[in-house]
Amino acid sequence: MTDRLIPLYPPTHPEPVQLTHLYRDLPLPVGEGLFVYGNFVTSMDGRIALGDGLPAQAVPGTIANPRDWRLFQELAARADILISSGRYFRDLKAGRAQDILPLGHDFTDLVKWRDQQGQAPQPDVVVMSASLDFQLPALLLEQGRRVWVATVSSAPAEGRARLERQGGRLLDCGPGPRVDARLMMQRLAEQGYRRAYSVTGPWVMHELLRAGVLDTLFLTHRLRITGGADYATITEGPLLDPPADFDLAHLYFDPEGDGRAGQLFARYDRQAG
Repeated sequence: MTDRLIPLYPPTHPEPVQLTHLYRDLPLPVGEGLFVYGNFVTSMDGRIALGDGLPAQAVPGTIANPRDWRLFQELAARADILISSGRYFRDLKAGRAQDILPLGHDFTDLVKWRDQQGQAPQPDVVVMSASLDFQLPALLLEQGRRVWVATVSSAPAEGRARLERQGGRLLDCGPGPRVDARLMMQRLAEQGYRRAYSVTGPWVMHELLRAGVLDTLFLTHRLRITGGADYATITEGPLLDPPADFDLAHLYFDPEGDGRAGQLFARYDRQAG
């Protein structure tokens, strides 16, 4: 299996490029503000997760693949902090989540690379939750990460006390009922963070889009149609008004995929204004 990708856009680099380190070495903005980016793998019919015949929706094995997973981890290696959700930790406790949060134990080269850049071995974590009905895994703190909990001022006092005992650092981000994503980003920027990577699901993505704080979206388009009646797309929630407009920044074709269906690796940058 080759490690080469075919560049499709922009049309200035016609020669094949290497998949490994494609996103690790990708130029990303560096400034005083917080650069926010997210990532999904999706089927041609828009499925990022399926629940048909399962206890809960999950990324289906028909679209997940090691090549996309490698790039997911490379994007995590670029982050100062990962954006997660209370739902993720509930799924993790129930055994339905993919990992304890990147970087995964199979990607020691990326941990080493972070060390060479003067970064901690693992990115910090911020958990968005208004209800606070989840537990923080001890492993996160044992890895030396700072774990923030972005919540609302009306959040239950019992949940606040429990998460603080577990080592969480609470950030009040609006009165509720939802966490104010724009205020959360301001709070994180005040703590010195410059790159935040959303590694959670479509409801958090909707909040990031609604608040206008998502700068870049990386999408892996598997060239495969899955169907399924119980599914999620890249964003779930009320109509976005105005809609979020993006420009295509790059597009690569990976003919390998899993040896059958190939995939496209795309980067979309949000239009200003």
